[in-house]
Amino acid sequence: MPHIRVAKAFRRHVDCPDLQVAGSTVRSALDRYFENHRAVRSYVLDEHGVVRKHVVIFVDDEQITDRSQQSDSVSDGTVIYIFQALSGG
Repeated sequence: MPHIRVAKAFRRHVDCPDLQVAGSTVRSALDRYFENHRAVRSYVLDEHGVVRKHVVIFVDDEQITDRSQQSDSVSDGTVIYIFQALSGG
């Protein structure tokens, strides 16, 4: 099963422990995670289910390519990292 690890920056706003969840895509793993931690969803995804502008998700060491459907594949031992994206100029 994949592991979901959420950056500590989110933890000052919402309870979001690191967890191992079932899923074969980023989206299915996130859905399982959000079943038990509903408040985290609104910090990660917008009302349309798209990854928020200032959030970035990595699968192991690769940034996901599909921010709208989160269809990137995951497998046993995969780590899904959720971070606040840095922006500015």
